[in-house]
Amino acid sequence: MLELVIEARKASIAAGMEVKRILPFRQRRMVGPFIFMDHAGPVTQVPHNNISMDVLPHPHIGLSTVTYLFGGNVTHRDSLGVQQIIKPGEVNWMTAGKGISHSERFEDPAVLAGGDLEMLQTWVALPEKDEETDPTFFNYKQEQLPVYTDKGVWMRLIAGNAFGLSNSVKTHSPLFYLHVALEKGATFTLPAEHQERAIYLVKGSIQLDGRPYTAGQMLVFRSASQPKIIANEATTLMMLGGEPLGDRFIWWNFVSSRKDRIEQAKNDWKMGRIILPPNDNQEFVPLPEDKSRPAGMPHPQALS
Repeated sequence: MLELVIEARKASIAAGMEVKRILPFRQRRMVGPFIFMDHAGPVTQVPHNNISMDVLPHPHIGLSTVTYLFGGNVTHRDSLGVQQIIKPGEVNWMTAGKGISHSERFEDPAVLAGGDLEMLQTWVALPEKDEETDPTFFNYKQEQLPVYTDKGVWMRLIAGNAFGLSNSVKTHSPLFYLHVALEKGATFTLPAEHQERAIYLVKGSIQLDGRPYTAGQMLVFRSASQPKIIANEATTLMMLGGEPLGDRFIWWNFVSSRKDRIEQAKNDWKMGRIILPPNDNQEFVPLPEDKSRPAGMPHPQALS
């Protein structure tokens, strides 16, 4: 039933912004098409210089980024010329395809002072046929996302299909992504429609087969298992997964089914062939020092 428990690790995405990193993990690089997951916040200690929290313009290829906020807001700017203030409960789906750059800036002092900034960002790998698609960005409002309620259960479908729900969020492969809130004592399970499935505990705790699991853990389940999840207290979960896409390579912000494509992306960023956001082009994240070639991403087997 339960295949693996992943403990979130600390990582830094900017000088003043530490996150909990869940995926990729050494023993489980992907869950369905999901290849990356970071949980930022809640931010309770803001640096004296708020600008240090900003994520400067940086590039992506071969993936979609999915930004979802629980609290606060962040301003997204990208090389398509899009400028979007991302708000809680909305879905912001940016497909990098053959190449895009974007920034994430925390520009609202009131939000930062309130200590309620909290967000999740996931990366969804693209099928091989879509890896070189034109980049796009879509913002989906709360009213476009179906909500389901039952005794002690509240659930919003972020993307894909699950429990008979679907929405208009454009995806490139079969997947599901859910925001679930459980009251103490409520029971729930996983959708059965998808081959690979996992739960990330944002806050609170649950019980599964008599064992407790707490915030900061991802539980990965075997195919077709239907676990009985019991909330020990008020709990927030993210459920995600879908159909596997096969092996992927990942280096920095680049994802591809081909090593040579990642090498090309490195050179494209270094030489300025991936342009900066036109309304945020005075600074950027330089290509990291490359001490090794991109590592393969075997899936789902563990690495030794």
